[in-house]
Formats: sequence, structure tokens, C-alpha cells
Amino acid sequence: MFSTLRLIALAALFSSGITLPVYAATPAPGQFAEQQLRHIATWYPGRMAGSPAELLTADYLLQQFSEMGYKSNKRDFKTHYEYHDSDGHSLTHNVTASSVIAARAGREPQEIVIVAHLDTWSPQRDSDSEKNIGGLRLQGVDDNASGLGVMLELAQRLSKIPLHYGIRFVAMSAQESDQHGTEDYIARMSPAEKKNTLLVVTLDSLIVGDRLYFNSGANTPLPIARQTRDRALTIAHHYGINATSHRAAKHDTSAKDPFDVAGFPLLSVRATNWDLGKKDGQQQRARSAHFPEGTSRHQTERDNLIYLDRWLPGRITLRTRDSVRILLPLITELTNPTKKE
Repeated sequence: MFSTLRLIALAALFSSGITLPVYAATPAPGQFAEQQLRHIATWYPGRMAGSPAELLTADYLLQQFSEMGYKSNKRDFKTHYEYHDSDGHSLTHNVTASSVIAARAGREPQEIVIVAHLDTWSPQRDSDSEKNIGGLRLQGVDDNASGLGVMLELAQRLSKIPLHYGIRFVAMSAQESDQHGTEDYIARMSPAEKKNTLLVVTLDSLIVGDRLYFNSGANTPLPIARQTRDRALTIAHHYGINATSHRAAKHDTSAKDPFDVAGFPLLSVRATNWDLGKKDGQQQRARSAHFPEGTSRHQTERDNLIYLDRWLPGRITLRTRDSVRILLPLITELTNPTKKE
């Protein structure tokens, strides 16, 4: 409680016309991420690798990172995907994809890399187009404007704090084409860059699944998994957030991330439904009338703002908030570890 003298002093200040400074309220966690998610989904649908929308998205992300003060650049690379027509013929489509890389150096050369793919699904067979799978109208809210939005808020909030270890953000293209974007990125890393990468965090499809999952790579050493995956879950449970993890086996689809295969410590973040009782570790998704496959994956008529806001009301706000509430303190701790005496 204020003392009588403090109340009198405050009254004197206001009566004398002196104005106290007004500080802008700090935006709520996830607010900026949701704004960016909605902006990207609305203005840049059909972000297929090599498409005009993908290039415009890359330019927008480059501008955002540059305005935050990051050393940023756009990286073009050649890639391809196979298209199978209804007659059984296979055609190779060659495209030039564009990824965006933004970095801030720390006091030490080591760094943490945060990755979110910017591309949406390119139809790869006639049946895809017939079923509205991918294509020019796909907003890709869940997959993966959600990852881009959370990445941009993390970049914004980390842009001004001191860093012991550096941080690098990679908005990766051509991920929907058998992860060619990651393969190209790894192939172009120098030996020093590979050596100095302490951890790779991937953000993908953060909205539709019932729970947030924080999974370590199958090849990630247990001590690092405890510092990253387990720490993320501790933070989540502190806030009462419904989050868990799934232990990847060598034969799981989750164990095929190129970063993991290449031996980088990995923390994969996504919202999904895993049936932990399944011995094969394969992903299982809840079914409903509105998500018959338990997901909006690549479906133009479902992975859009109107549909998700109607059938999962409040979910976008919830997940962007929860993702930032967990990842911001985690990344802050990892880039600025407490020195032990």
C-alpha cells in the first residue's frame, strides 16, 4: 500500500501539471506471431517452391529480418519435384527456390539455428489438383505460416538482448519437395558452420494438432535432449500448457529430418496427435467431421483462416501464444547460459 506521504506527493505532481512518462504496454506473447501468420496467409497464398508467391514471401521475410537489425540475405537454389499424371507418366519440374537467412552473432562463434519452412505444397499428381490439395489458393495457415509467425516474433524479441551464442533464423523453401531445401542448406554449410551449430530448432504446423510436441532427434545426445526437449516441457507445464514429447525411433518418419541424419542436435516443435501406444511410432491424428484425416495438411479448403477460425475458434491465438511462451525463455537460456562458478 502507498504511504500517506507518497499519496500526497503524487497528488502534488498531478495538480502541478507535471506529466509522468507513459510507457507502451509490452505486446502479449504470440500477438506479433499471430499478426504475421495472418498477414502471410492472407497476402501470400500458394507459396509453392519457385512460384511468384514464394518469391514475394521471401522478399517480405527478408525485409522483416532486416528491419529488426539482423544480417540477412536471400539464397536462391535449383531444385525439382516429380509430377505424376493420370496416364502414369512422371515429369520432372525444375524450379528455382528462395530461402531467407538472418543472423546475429554472439560473443562466441557457436550459434543456435531456428528453421521454419516457407513453402506450401505443390500438386504432384493430377489427383492433387482434383482434390484441392496444394496449389495457388492454399493459404497454408497451419503448414506453415504458423512456424513463420512464431519465428518472426522470436526474432523480434531476441533482436536487442545480448547474446553469448549467436542465433540464426532460416526460412526454408523447397521443404515440401522431399526436404530438398534442408539438404541444399546443409550441403552449403562450411566445416566451421557445421562445427559451431549447437542446436537446430524446427517449427512446423503449430495449430491443428491437439497438443504441442517437443521431440528430440533420434541422434541427439541425451544430455542435449534434457537441456532442450525436457526444459521446454518444464516451461510448458509451468504455464499449464498441454505439451508433451514422442521418442523417435530410427524407423520413424520423424527420424528422417536431414539435420538429424547429418548429426546436428535437433529439437522438432509441432502440433499433432501421436498414438504413443503404437510400436511403429507412426503418427495418428484425431478424426472429426471437419478434419476427417485429423489434419488440414495441404488441403486448400481446410488450411485457411476462415475454416480454422470457424472450426477451431481461438486456436490460432492459443497456439501462437503458447509457442512463444515456451520457446522464448528456452532460446534465451540457450543463447545466454548461466555460468557456473
